[in-house]
Amino acid sequence: MRVARTNKRREVKDVIRKEMIAMLLAGGQGSRLGVLTAGVAKPAVAFGGKYRIIDFPLSNCINSGIDTVGVLTQYQPLRLNTHIGIGIPWDLDRNNGGVTILPPYEKSDNSEWYTGTANAVFQNMTYMESHHPEYVLILSGDHIYKMDYGTMLEFHKRQKADVTIATMPVPMEEAGRFGIVVTDENRRIEAFEEKPKEPRSNLASMGIYIFTWEVLKEALYTLRDQSGCDFGRHIIPYCHEKGLVLSAYEYNGYWKDVGTLGSYWEANMELVDLIPEFNLYEEYWKIYTRSDVIEPQYLAAGSVVEKSIIGEGCEIYGEVSHSVIGSGVCIGEGAVVRDSIIMKDTCIGEGARVEKAIIAEGCSIGKNVSLGAFAEAPNCLNASIYSFGLVTIGEDSVIPDGVAVGKNTAISGVTARDDYPEGILKSGGVLIKAGDIV
Repeated sequence: MRVARTNKRREVKDVIRKEMIAMLLAGGQGSRLGVLTAGVAKPAVAFGGKYRIIDFPLSNCINSGIDTVGVLTQYQPLRLNTHIGIGIPWDLDRNNGGVTILPPYEKSDNSEWYTGTANAVFQNMTYMESHHPEYVLILSGDHIYKMDYGTMLEFHKRQKADVTIATMPVPMEEAGRFGIVVTDENRRIEAFEEKPKEPRSNLASMGIYIFTWEVLKEALYTLRDQSGCDFGRHIIPYCHEKGLVLSAYEYNGYWKDVGTLGSYWEANMELVDLIPEFNLYEEYWKIYTRSDVIEPQYLAAGSVVEKSIIGEGCEIYGEVSHSVIGSGVCIGEGAVVRDSIIMKDTCIGEGARVEKAIIAEGCSIGKNVSLGAFAEAPNCLNASIYSFGLVTIGEDSVIPDGVAVGKNTAISGVTARDDYPEGILKSGGVLIKAGDIV
């Protein structure tokens, strides 16, 4: 009888064994997005009027045949958790595998936050071991791209690699801004260069890795006491120093790190090009997302919409040009919106003028407001974040009637007329109400 039970247990293990599982790192704040991520994790930020950033790696997984995904969350996880749910939109609602949210949790011997990308994965060793994978795919939850991870896995096998790093060629004059890998003629990695002054290669690491499971497990255990253990700074160099086989998989498709307000704005604006470089509507590689049941768009008589994406449930009474408009947005009569991203459930008042702005979810922009007025000036709080000539407005913010806001500005919170001297927030200004995070 004991033998029968053992055999039965072995059969169950055989059933749940997975060739490759994915660990999706989605716990980052994304501080370079400023007020957009004050109350939400970067992977949960809206993109393209309908999607959230995390939809892209999740869709890549299911399109690549990967049906077991652990999503590691930490910073402001509520909206991300709600969005993912049990994984229904991505066909990841499964008893065997599927999607699992993996926040930090209290253990019998210790309790700690995730302190680095590799540390986050190490703290979920039990989850990985339960699936008995042959390979583990490490992904970031904050990039916009389409990639067949199955093709990358086949490359990993052909190379007989222990670790494969996804890379993409960048212009040599820009290579100094990236982590660069140097390879031989067989795509074996010979050296790493972190933001080199004189790069010897133009292959930049994309932060996407495939590990043979036993290699990853050994490296994570060995470096488990390393403070802030990170894949790029610790795990990959450790594997290289051990003489393991590291290969570079070259990817030549569209890939965008939307980690800055400028790159986020640019990636959205590229979607409204006549022939967009990144096509959201390909039948053979769909991008899936959670979709609410919303009424159709309404374009009033006299409204004008050109070269824009308009989400479900929008009401357009004014003019929209070269913009991405999320679901449930209302744009009042006489309002003009140009070169802007307006996220869901925001209201733009009558007669308002919005130029090159990013307005987060649930905002109210008053009548006859002017956003993007005046000549540019450096931002007084953080010029490296609030730049690109943009107006950035955080979630649930209120802008009163009749005020003018300059470029390279940031606003967060419920503001009143008294917050704007002479009805103006000058270019480079910041208005963050008490309790809000910059």
